[in-house]
Amino acid sequence: MAIFVTADTHFFHANIIEHTHRPFATVEEMNSKIVANWNSVVGPQDTIYHLGDFAYKVASTDYMRHLFDSLNGHKFLIIGNHDANNKVPTCLNWDDVWDVKMVSIGGQKIWLSHYAHRVWPQSVHGSWHLFGHSHGQMEGHGKSMDVGVDTNNFYPYSFDQISERLSKIEFNVDQHPVVESNELWPEGPINVFE
Repeated sequence: MAIFVTADTHFFHANIIEHTHRPFATVEEMNSKIVANWNSVVGPQDTIYHLGDFAYKVASTDYMRHLFDSLNGHKFLIIGNHDANNKVPTCLNWDDVWDVKMVSIGGQKIWLSHYAHRVWPQSVHGSWHLFGHSHGQMEGHGKSMDVGVDTNNFYPYSFDQISERLSKIEFNVDQHPVVESNELWPEGPINVFE
């Protein structure tokens, strides 16, 4: 069983084709290509983490369920901004749904979030961070990367691909500063409720 991560499929979202310059003429073509790519690498018993913005508004939740059920793997969702607006988690049979999540894959701790973070839990101890939302327009900071479909020719990333890429980045504690509160406020923290 393999592990995969993806984000920002934006199924049924016509405007995303123009906004992110996707090479598709129609939503149907985009949906079909992303489903085919997904199922060409993700097997029925594999695990896939989707880091948000699974789908956009669709007239029929039955149609969305049909597309979802056609995708291979045990599917986990980190909620993205479009998912929350469109109630995607509640109408589909995800294995689990979270706002953010720390997972361990092959002993490597990985912080999963729809949004990119400059720092994240245990980043000073070598944890990695995977995110979406930015459609390839934001480089990772330290050991982090955008795993959206726009950054991988509309395929999910395998854990091996992610590991190969992030393992090459030398860990630098200066990229993950820990700031003492008195460095920010020499006179002590400001009480915003006064």
